[in-house]
Amino acid sequence: MKNKFLATIFGAALVLGACGGGGDDKAGDKDSAAGNVDADKVFQANCASCHGGNLEGGAGPALANIGGELSESEIHDTIENGKSGGMPGGLIKGDDLDAVAKWLSEKK
Repeated sequence: MKNKFLATIFGAALVLGACGGGGDDKAGDKDSAAGNVDADKVFQANCASCHGGNLEGGAGPALANIGGELSESEIHDTIENGKSGGMPGGLIKGDDLDAVAKWLSEKK
């Protein structure tokens, strides 16, 4: 029983660690010429390790058609607050969060 508990804790730590945020990464900075956040760069820096660089899925679900399943508001809420089962909340914030939610909502 103790080994199963330790294995569960270790597995959860691996999943959450793989989905970790960008830290000092500047990928979420605004493009000075356009004044817009590059949502793809923010996604690649913060989400691709779990959801795949091409939205194909991996440790997390595929997101290639997520805009056909969830509204922009629902996607925003999921990114902001997380989802039980391994999706941590708060990995992206502010303008970056808004831009990624909009970008993903267009994936249909």
